[in-house]
Amino acid sequence: MFRLSRCLRACALFVVFVLLPFSHASAHCFVGPRFFPATLTVDDPCVADEMSLPTVDWFKTGDIPSASQTDVSAEFDKRITEDLGFGISDVWSQIRTPGGPVAVGLGNLETTLQYQLLKNASTETAMLLGLEVDWGGTGNTSAGIATQYSTLTPTYYFGQGFGGLPDELGFARPLALTGQIGYQIPTTSFDTSAGAFIPQVLVYGASLQYSMPYLKSEVKDLQLPDFFNHLIPIVEMQLFTPVMNNMGNPSLTTGTINPGVIYVGSTYQVGFEAIVPVNGASGNGVGVMGQLHLYLDDMFPKTLGRPLIGGTSAPPANSF
Repeated sequence: MFRLSRCLRACALFVVFVLLPFSHASAHCFVGPRFFPATLTVDDPCVADEMSLPTVDWFKTGDIPSASQTDVSAEFDKRITEDLGFGISDVWSQIRTPGGPVAVGLGNLETTLQYQLLKNASTETAMLLGLEVDWGGTGNTSAGIATQYSTLTPTYYFGQGFGGLPDELGFARPLALTGQIGYQIPTTSFDTSAGAFIPQVLVYGASLQYSMPYLKSEVKDLQLPDFFNHLIPIVEMQLFTPVMNNMGNPSLTTGTINPGVIYVGSTYQVGFEAIVPVNGASGNGVGVMGQLHLYLDDMFPKTLGRPLIGGTSAPPANSF
């Protein structure tokens, strides 16, 4: 199984690097004048050509005793057509339990397929459908970091800018809301190694963000130092609620609230967030998360400018 895992992971990485030299991209999630950044906890509502490398987080788990966990992950996203895209991601984890062994290894390989339902410039609305697959047995199952079974999570994503508010509420117009709701379905209902039922889980979350670039370009230029005009303060939340096949397991909703800020550059963005558990089962104390996110179309304008099929090589209409 471990040899099969390495083979699958190698094939996935081969596909990524073969596609890079011959593809084109539009990494920005622009809907009219509204820019939805790549958020750190929940996904943004656009198919895109982009890469998160790396995303690093540290937190204490909700176990008793609480373990210290560090994750380092990478994600690559590519458009197939203007409205259809796919993604590949994986995470390396180190879990230190007081008085116990240190668990280290890769999680299961994760792939996504997404379709852009809507991008309405006049209302600053975006909608997206996706299917996320966590491939069982492709990570370190012996250390408890990955599972032998797979999960499928069909997900709906949305983004809504508040630019249509009246002029009297002008300083609220840079606000935007994004979110997602998915239903996680395991490929088996019972984990024989753990002797427990595997629940089906409602996975949902949202972000509230305030765009300083939008404030300057669409509402009022406050003559702030340029650094502040690239910032998007943000609060994210992600929750997990078991809804079916949960016999013998707690029915408690778990999740985190993540306040932070994103700095948006012309070819990249950098984000930092705190990780605040919503209850004791979700974690212990406050963790931290950081991410470097790359816009491949701006980094490689001569070679990366359109989807694999169709599209144009024109650069994005909006730029920072």
